[in-house]
Amino acid sequence: MKVAVIGAGAAGYFAAISVKAHHPNSEVFLFEKTNKVLAKVRVSGGGRCNVTHHCLNNRLLAENYPRGQKFLKTAFDQFNVSDTIGWYESRGVKLKTESDNRMFPESDSSESIRKCLMDEALNLKVQLSLNQHIMSIDWCAKEWVLTFGKGEEKVDCIIVATGGSPKRQGLKWLEDLGHQVVEPQPSLFSFNMPNEPIRELMGVSVQQAEVRLVGSKLKANGPLLITHWGMSGPAILKLSAFGARVLSDKNYDFSCQVNWLGNTNEHELREIFDNVLKEVGNRQIGNKNPFELPTRLWEYLVTKSSISLSKPWRDLPKKELNRLINTLFNDTYEIRGKTTFKEEFVTAGGVALDDIDPDTMKSKVCPNLYFAGEVMDIDGITGGFNFQAAWTTGFIAGKLGGR
Repeated sequence: MKVAVIGAGAAGYFAAISVKAHHPNSEVFLFEKTNKVLAKVRVSGGGRCNVTHHCLNNRLLAENYPRGQKFLKTAFDQFNVSDTIGWYESRGVKLKTESDNRMFPESDSSESIRKCLMDEALNLKVQLSLNQHIMSIDWCAKEWVLTFGKGEEKVDCIIVATGGSPKRQGLKWLEDLGHQVVEPQPSLFSFNMPNEPIRELMGVSVQQAEVRLVGSKLKANGPLLITHWGMSGPAILKLSAFGARVLSDKNYDFSCQVNWLGNTNEHELREIFDNVLKEVGNRQIGNKNPFELPTRLWEYLVTKSSISLSKPWRDLPKKELNRLINTLFNDTYEIRGKTTFKEEFVTAGGVALDDIDPDTMKSKVCPNLYFAGEVMDIDGITGGFNFQAAWTTGFIAGKLGGR
């Protein structure tokens, strides 16, 4: 049996390896249109490669995917986080879990993951071909014919693992085969705030903030980073992922509210202030920050509330206290555009999941055609979830429906 895997990224490599593991006598070709393999693996996590996320409950794991939750919940029954950890560690690559449950190789180098995948494929005799731009694929006489710029290849099965396409045109060849395509949209992006003075605090971050999209029920919690263009960090990226289609419809012109104290509610906030007023009433507001907020941010929020930094806490009138509470709890910002979070470039959209069997990753439209990775309408939030989807779908696709 001859199998072609199209795309030498994370999902493509894992699918090619899985084919050889499940069908040792098969001949596997791994085609890549560029001269580089595993490019996203190399840059992920600042060059450390965020391999997966330490979430061992498949249901909870699936909740981290704005698109594909139900589909992946089924798939995770076959290959999940525990399987990923075991797969890499059985090949000498130990993983470690950080405080936010992201998992990295102990080496803190993405090269550990790349080398593991490349060595495994080489040992299994997967045939890698670079700079192979596929012009067309056609089903002829019970086999697939792949046409390149020069020559062609005939195979029994194809696994498509070409990754996300930022434009629908990049998926037209799959539409031409009869598949439905969900319009691609950016996911995992940071917010541009060209008219907001908070940009002057670039580099300041908080460990736990809640960000809400005004006019919707969408919200996200987590670390937030102020940048020279606006806001980024896991809370912003998560909100952009779950709100990808809503924000696209708004042409990235919207408002968000920030609760700088995370899950703290207004009642709890007033109790904290009551204690502050009793304990440190003589201290200046600018010098006594009752929260674990960076000093520059605290001073900015007090000033934004039209309160003098030199005013003693005891002299703070109720009206000004209410303004400060509202700023901490409902700080509003105007967003005018987005900035791609390049290391974690992800698209929402791709081949519609209705056209794919989650138990096999097999196309319901074409014979002997399978999918793996982000070419499908699947995407996760930042934190290792997109790679886990790649390992899972690649592993299942490589089984070739139990052939």
